[in-house]
Amino acid sequence: MSMRLVRDRAPPATGGPRHIQHDLLLAALPHPILTLAEGERIVYANPAAEQFFSAGQAMLKRHRLADLLAFGCPLVGLVEQVRRTGVSVNEYGIEVMIPRLDGPKLVDAHGGPLPEQPSLIVLMLQQRTMAQMIERQLTHRAAARSVSGMAAMLAHEIKNPLSGIRGAAQLLEPGLGSADRPLAQLICAETDRIRNLVDRMEVFGDERPLVKSPVNIHDVLDHVCQLAGTGFGRGVKFLARYDPSLPPVPASRDKLVQAFLNLVKNAVEAIEEGGESGRLVLTTAFRPGMRLSVPGSGARVSLPLMIEIEDNGPGVPDHLKPHLFDPFVTTKRSGSGLGLALVAKIIGDHGGVIECESEPRRTVFRILLPMQDASSASNRSG
Repeated sequence: MSMRLVRDRAPPATGGPRHIQHDLLLAALPHPILTLAEGERIVYANPAAEQFFSAGQAMLKRHRLADLLAFGCPLVGLVEQVRRTGVSVNEYGIEVMIPRLDGPKLVDAHGGPLPEQPSLIVLMLQQRTMAQMIERQLTHRAAARSVSGMAAMLAHEIKNPLSGIRGAAQLLEPGLGSADRPLAQLICAETDRIRNLVDRMEVFGDERPLVKSPVNIHDVLDHVCQLAGTGFGRGVKFLARYDPSLPPVPASRDKLVQAFLNLVKNAVEAIEEGGESGRLVLTTAFRPGMRLSVPGSGARVSLPLMIEIEDNGPGVPDHLKPHLFDPFVTTKRSGSGLGLALVAKIIGDHGGVIECESEPRRTVFRILLPMQDASSASNRSG
């Protein structure tokens, strides 16, 4: 006898044929499915969800969704949006971190209210492959490295002729009439501008290993906020939400200051363009289960230190999001498009990862970094 679902006029008794058929159907699906009641309590989990969370249904039903996920997981926000709006929501490429399990999981999430019982929300996850996860983790780092060779070539082939052009313009200027003298000055100004651009690109060709030492990330962030607050970010309100127990980061302090100052400056400029009352939030947290696979080996790198910079600007245009850390990508009329590419390189040189989540009035740049290895630090000191 073939199995089919029939919509009855009157709901059958619990445990009837329809209830059994629903259970069989949900159990056969390969995607994790949860049903959430008020307060996001779990009231149902299919076998795929049990496997995804590495917990049986009885255990899952004793928890809320947020209890199973790392702090700040976008999956919680998706469910809250469904609860608030009463309409289905789809999100793609969500990183799900389950603290008691190793490594993040990349999923596409689909949530919506149950038509017959709007107080219940059905959440379905479609897990992406590990290859896709690794590719996303390393995309920004590869984008920054892609200009290394070009930067070295530009520094050698362009800067030397620029010096000759500028020198010739300076020699010609005294012999020119008052009408032509501004043209010589324009040549000098433009060659200076090109030289400065090439100087910025030259940084990408620097492949020397960083000299690292234990750095307190909160000292770095406080220093950046002080620089911004007395200069370009004078009209912006800075909020710090630090985890004081964070261990040191093995890093070059000057490089981290450069990277975070760039991020803060971008955030402040975005806020000013949006015309909003400026608010910038800096958050740090410890995520002990965050581990990334290293392609070509079985090694897994731990990146437990999380730093977030959140602004209330207008957000990043959708068409720029996939290329945000690529060189020469910018939304500013006078921007060079090298700032975020440089940030990605610096974070990559530190063995970390940077990503961005953006929507109107909320843009978050999230940086994941390794912590200082106590054993290797003691070996160096010895």
